[in-house]
Amino acid sequence: MAPKNAVVLVSGGLDSATVLAIAAAGGWRCHALSIDYGQRHRSELDAARRVARALGAHEHRVASIDLTIFGGSALTDRAIEVPTEPSPGIPVTYVPARNTIFLALAMAYAEVVEADAIFTGANAIDYSGYPDCRPEYLQAFERMANLATKRAVEGHRLAIEAPLVRMTKAQIIREGAERGVDFSLTVSCYDADSQGRACGRCDSCRLRRDGFAASGIADPTRYRG
Repeated sequence: MAPKNAVVLVSGGLDSATVLAIAAAGGWRCHALSIDYGQRHRSELDAARRVARALGAHEHRVASIDLTIFGGSALTDRAIEVPTEPSPGIPVTYVPARNTIFLALAMAYAEVVEADAIFTGANAIDYSGYPDCRPEYLQAFERMANLATKRAVEGHRLAIEAPLVRMTKAQIIREGAERGVDFSLTVSCYDADSQGRACGRCDSCRLRRDGFAASGIADPTRYRG
């Protein structure tokens, strides 16, 4: 029996690397998709290529869309600094509608490769409070996808799989390690330099560092300075 196809969103960070490993272990033929949206931490795209290759993705594509034309986020507007301290509310690293855009692109790709699932690393436990990481959002997108696509209308429903959504960062790291993820290949920092070295101060660095400490697994992150 031929394996089923899945589209896996791969950012280059540790969460999406773990998701790719989970999907591959589940017998899915993984079509990895990364998005070049004009993000300031562009070294994550190099990390995504490394991760897709190391974890045996069937193919890896990079879709380009320029979200810098809207700005509104520290990740797409260099005039807005990446915060180095936790702040109340949704932080300025939130990119307006990013996950909706990413999932929509993955949905289009899924139609072309006849995929039955989209895997995403969305997480609602150890995260920055982004509204498009919540389970109810992912459930709503799945309902929409099954109204909006030719394959679904013809009887091939599309599932949105978010295996990490209720896991802590430490649990994610342990899961990835058990599945052979080499976390030294990944980049999580919102302000990583061109070599992928982390700032060690942003919210993403804090969550990653605390996750490794709680997991009991050595942190392979390269820091600059």
